[in-house]
Amino acid sequence: MIVEERIYRIRPGKTRNYLKLVKEEGLAIQESIAGHLIGYFVSEIGPLNDVVHMWGYADFEETMRRRQKLAADPRWQTSIPKLTALIESSENRLLLPTDFSPLNRKQTSRRCRNNRE
Repeated sequence: MIVEERIYRIRPGKTRNYLKLVKEEGLAIQESIAGHLIGYFVSEIGPLNDVVHMWGYADFEETMRRRQKLAADPRWQTSIPKLTALIESSENRLLLPTDFSPLNRKQTSRRCRNNRE
């Protein structure tokens, strides 16, 4: 399994607006195309105004295929400018679980395969 971690630093005072837009518009599009949402989080301690979301994929190829499909979707293309207007900076990482992680490759790749189209 691969976990994609996206960290967005939201413009000061705009976190609620961003989360509302994601909840009401963006998330349905993302979940229908991007795959397995592990979680959506906000920072409480440390850097403020951070929104973190994590997505699970069976492998790198699935990650790229789903991201390309999402980028090509007209609904997503309409949502992106609204979302990015509220983002100050972004960071994206692909994380691989260790062999002793509860999210080890064997267990979770089976679950991710079940989410494939």
